Amino acid sequence: MRIIKKIDIFILKQFCLLFMGTFFICLFIFLMQFIWKYVDDLIGKGLSFDVLAKFFFHASMDLVPLSLPLAVLLASLITFGNMGERLELLAMKAAGIPLLRILRPVALLVIALTFGSFYFQNVVTPESSRQLAALLYSMKQKSPELEIPEGVFYNEIPGYNLFVEKKDLKRGMLYGIMIYTQGTSFDDTQVVLADSGRLQSTADQMHLMLTLYDGQRFRNMQNTGGALDRSTVPYMRETFKKEVDLIPFDNNFNIMDASLFNDNAGTKNIYALSHSIDSITNYLDSTGHAQYEQYSYTFLSRTRLEGRSDSVQLTQKVAEGATDYDSVYLALPDAERSRVMHIARDNARSGIFQTDMFKDMNFYVNRSLRIHYLERHKKFTLSLACLIFFFIGAPLGAIIRKGGLGVPVVVSVIIFIFYYMVNVTGEKLSKSGEWDVTFGSWLSTMVLTPIAIWLTWKANQDSAVFNTEGYLRFFRKLFGLRLKRTINRKEIIMDEVEPDHVIPALQLFASDCNNYVQSRRLWRTPNYFRVFFHYEPDTVVINLSDRLEELVEELANSRDNHVIAMLNEMPVLVPDAHTRPFRQPRLNMAVGILFPIGFILWFRIWRFRLRLWRDLEQLKKQCTNIVERLEGTKR
Repeated sequence: MRIIKKIDIFILKQFCLLFMGTFFICLFIFLMQFIWKYVDDLIGKGLSFDVLAKFFFHASMDLVPLSLPLAVLLASLITFGNMGERLELLAMKAAGIPLLRILRPVALLVIALTFGSFYFQNVVTPESSRQLAALLYSMKQKSPELEIPEGVFYNEIPGYNLFVEKKDLKRGMLYGIMIYTQGTSFDDTQVVLADSGRLQSTADQMHLMLTLYDGQRFRNMQNTGGALDRSTVPYMRETFKKEVDLIPFDNNFNIMDASLFNDNAGTKNIYALSHSIDSITNYLDSTGHAQYEQYSYTFLSRTRLEGRSDSVQLTQKVAEGATDYDSVYLALPDAERSRVMHIARDNARSGIFQTDMFKDMNFYVNRSLRIHYLERHKKFTLSLACLIFFFIGAPLGAIIRKGGLGVPVVVSVIIFIFYYMVNVTGEKLSKSGEWDVTFGSWLSTMVLTPIAIWLTWKANQDSAVFNTEGYLRFFRKLFGLRLKRTINRKEIIMDEVEPDHVIPALQLFASDCNNYVQSRRLWRTPNYFRVFFHYEPDTVVINLSDRLEELVEELANSRDNHVIAMLNEMPVLVPDAHTRPFRQPRLNMAVGILFPIGFILWFRIWRFRLRLWRDLEQLKKQCTNIVERLEGTKR
């Protein structure tokens, strides 16, 4: 018995051809987006072709895991959309082959792609990310005159802090320049202010030539007041019209050692991430214990260092509650009080400084820990996204039955944008610590998995998911929107309206409507307990609704345009909307127990009762008008 059938080969051949095309298209789109992000680091740097080829290659390898899910979604949507449009799916189902059996060969291939994506992220992507990070850093160091931002200090040139107020890229000029340099000591500090200038690389690419115009130079001279006396440091001021400085800077392109980026979370595999997570967790535990011990024994250790046993005993008494701080403080002499206040102030400042330092350190260490957790979860979520997107795209293609690059591309882009927004939101809130890392990482998977299961079930049951009339009916029922009659005068009438039969029926119907309104008193508020816990069907309204539709159907054969117009003004009755919110008795009881929700639905029932009252009054009026019209035409 053959394991692979001809139908499997047929389906796989169509899917694989489309998958290869969509994969390279998706990879190209993501690569263009990535290049646009770093376009300033590529243009005007004089990079050789082999450097650019390395950059594109490593960027492509880094984007493969993100391109696979979108390619699977688009390929499966187009494949099964084409098969549905060409009635191939219909022929297979007519032959007794269920949809799940049709999806099986491609599903097995996508499962293999899922494991391949995980292996790629665990083996290939970390090395590509490491090489890409080294290339990007090296590119930023190439031609630093292009990297100088406006309005902030730039310190990528060794020994220089450069501030530029405005840049003119076309002329290569810098305006509003301030340069701060400091050598090996405070005496070597220089500040240069210039109206404009130009920063260029020399021909041998070993120096930067800084040309300044209309500026002043401030330089510290020899400090004669002592090493700690900074208030009387003399300085020299020099004014110049033009000045040229050569700054030693190797501007040749040298690729940085990629091993320097081994600490980045994106450059680690599962084993390295787990090891780093354990190391960071142990570090946080040890620093937490150290901080606790330091805060617990700081005051006691300081009193012991002072060598005062009475201070230690006094501290213990205060801790035990034998005395209070106010009485101890007031018992001290004035000089001792001043000394105690100074010590307390210094201790408080030191404690605040240490607390802020520990807080910042813990924030960055915890953020690094969360990023490592996110990278480890991402290797699983991106892999599973391939499988989830297949069970979204394939059933959706079978339901839509539209192939080509029109509707499938639009639907795929919408689904992927929704997935990307949910995923980015979860990762961002997880990095900031507002959400749990596991929940934020798996949020997109948890959102899309029920959608995939629901679409697969609907496609397997041949349900009309995109039936507009069904959704309109649901929302009309949910919000209580009424239907409007649209009856047109018939050109050919087979059964004429018999006034002798219709007039008594209309009069009886109007009388029954009046009796129902008077007996039920619909304008009163409904009984809460009866609505939710003791439902009784309103057979009278059900009977009135059936009789109304029979009368409308019979009167629709009238040749009188006035009768047709009055029929269109007759409302459509909803027989059970004023009695209960749901058809299931248990669901009504559950909603009635939840008082806030039950109160809203109870108010909705009252609204339907008032509407039924107005509808019955309208029906009485229209029935009377139709009877008068028919009697007039009869005479």
